[in-house]
Amino acid sequence: MNAERIVRRTRYHPEKDKTDWKRIHALTDREIEEAIASDPDAAPLLDEEWFRTAKLVMPERKVPVSMRIDREVLDWFKHAGRGYLSRMHAVLRAYVTAQSQTRSRKVSPVTKTRSQRKSVAVKSKVAGRKRGKGAGRHTK
Repeated sequence: MNAERIVRRTRYHPEKDKTDWKRIHALTDREIEEAIASDPDAAPLLDEEWFRTAKLVMPERKVPVSMRIDREVLDWFKHAGRGYLSRMHAVLRAYVTAQSQTRSRKVSPVTKTRSQRKSVAVKSKVAGRKRGKGAGRHTK
């Protein structure tokens, strides 16, 4: 490696800024709005109506779990760098979404609440008791 081509930067000695800040500060609001309107990649300007009707949606909290994964699978996700757990979650989410679309269920397993899951478990236990040994023996 050629030592002349190595460039070191730290937060105390950052790279020189190439932005022409004097030109930016001299722009008027109208010039900025025109530049935004002419840029096809720019998001539209948000007006008061948008802020009045916007709703804050908080993501559902993730549940911490511990699971055993093959070393080869874990290494594959880790090889891509930081955020490997987020990538693993995205793969699992995509799988659940694909499976939910192929099955015709009233409620997707992902959308069931904790209380819904508990009530299903309780109902299945009660139903299991009725079918067990001696079911119907003690009828009046």
